[in-house]
Amino acid sequence: MASEHGGADPRSLAEADARPALPKAPTGIRGLDEITHGGLPRGRSTLVTGGTGSGKTLMALSFLVAGAREYGEPGVLVTFEETAEKVTANVASLGFDLDGLQRDKLLVMYAFRVDPAEVIETGAFDLEALFLLLGEAIERVGAKRVVLDTIELLFGAFQDQAIVRAELGRLFRWLEERAVTAIVTGERGDSVLTRHGIEEYVSDCVIALDHRMQDEISTRHLQVVKYRGSAHGTNAYPFLISARGFVVLPITSVTLDYGAPGDRISTGVARLDHMLDGGLLRGSTVLVSGTAGTGKSTLGAHFADSACGRGERTLMILFEESPDQVTRNMRSVGMDLQPWVDAGLLRIWAARPTAFGLETHLAILDRLLEEFAPRVAVLDGIASLSHGATGPEVSSMLARKIDMLKGRGITAMLTTLAGADESSMVGVSSLVDTWLLVRNVESNGERNRLLFVLKSRGTAHSNQVREFVLTDHGVELVDVYVGPAGVVTGSARLVLEAQERGANFRQGQELARRRRELRGGIVEAEARLAVLQDELAAQRAEFERIQERERRQASDAEADRSALAARRWADPASPGEGER
Repeated sequence: MASEHGGADPRSLAEADARPALPKAPTGIRGLDEITHGGLPRGRSTLVTGGTGSGKTLMALSFLVAGAREYGEPGVLVTFEETAEKVTANVASLGFDLDGLQRDKLLVMYAFRVDPAEVIETGAFDLEALFLLLGEAIERVGAKRVVLDTIELLFGAFQDQAIVRAELGRLFRWLEERAVTAIVTGERGDSVLTRHGIEEYVSDCVIALDHRMQDEISTRHLQVVKYRGSAHGTNAYPFLISARGFVVLPITSVTLDYGAPGDRISTGVARLDHMLDGGLLRGSTVLVSGTAGTGKSTLGAHFADSACGRGERTLMILFEESPDQVTRNMRSVGMDLQPWVDAGLLRIWAARPTAFGLETHLAILDRLLEEFAPRVAVLDGIASLSHGATGPEVSSMLARKIDMLKGRGITAMLTTLAGADESSMVGVSSLVDTWLLVRNVESNGERNRLLFVLKSRGTAHSNQVREFVLTDHGVELVDVYVGPAGVVTGSARLVLEAQERGANFRQGQELARRRRELRGGIVEAEARLAVLQDELAAQRAEFERIQERERRQASDAEADRSALAARRWADPASPGEGER
């Protein structure tokens, strides 16, 4: 069973881990070793089959060169179709120095030609001459790897399948007895994997290469049809023949084991960061969808500009515009991306989606990520990839791109057209962490933009809409005006805001007038109160003077009575006398 994006089923991997590991020889081909969980069966033979131009010879040579260069395993190449000189010249442009490997005694090459006109079909036919040649070459360099290219030319003159079957069995047994890891290439038949239809039954591993044209676009796929004693990915995996050689896209075999950092980075728009509770989570993927002209590309440029401003390498991939066109257009909103390009912080790559197949686009992204090592990526106009391809194909390819970015910890922003029902036209909205929708609204004879946060996994976020305004100094998010008729934007919002400001001004003037009136009344009342307080103080003082005068008079009267009594020698009054 295969996983959704092409790797082997996790349950089969767990079961494989519980079994003894089969010794394997790494091919050195990125992606293929992941699919086969370590490489080809060591000491056994692998059949690589495919049509003309499918890449069989290049894959086999990549296996030999990697063994000699990287793993210290010398090899032998026997070609039944081309001369050794021609093979050497064909792969020189890929950086394969076969002559140098031969001088270093890491490779032996032979051209073994069979002339059908000289062959007489008899039961006595055998491969002794080939066995002698191979044995001598293996001993000469201590070879651990052997490639036979292409096996049909060796048996093409024979119609007796019994002879072919017997000799093929002998060949594979002979190779296994010498403990060499071998690749035998074969042409694909009409209804079977190979022209003779029997090679796959005597091989321990069978890999089929497919090269086809669809809508005038070349596509290539690799499938591990059989692998005795080992779990392996069974899906058809895209591969390329490029300047880097034979490349199987490694993303097809990744598992969901990438990290999830908790730190945040800015989108380049402060109010959008606030709506996302501080910005985007590092290593996450955000999708910006909307109809044409809603400002998706500008938001992506803001994101790239902000990342470069922090000193982070940023990759922009454009599917609808040229790099010069984007840098020119962004100057109209106050962003100059060219200095970042000149400083080596920003790399812009552009190509029409129809220029390559989907697998090529995926491989190009893989190469750019490996060469440039960005921390941030912007993929602008991904909906264009759907031209000439089916929806599931595009969704699968974009899912692998997202996995590729997440696996490297790259924070990515993807922009795409949205359908009338707000759905993403490329079907990846469920795979992204954050989804921003930019919508055009028409009212009062004009169109304005609104921005929504439809989702943001793992973080709190605003559920409020903001007006998305493009100015000469970049993107601005403005609070919408909610009036009696609902959300109001654009010039209608400006009119209502002006009316509100006018009403507030008039209310302020009325309050100021009333404030002045009250202040005057307070001053007048305070003056009257001061007069009353003065009168009260004067009356209290007069009252106290009268009381003091009465006390003095009483005291003087008592003193006079005492003096008169003393003059009369009057006896002191007895108790109660005063009462008689």
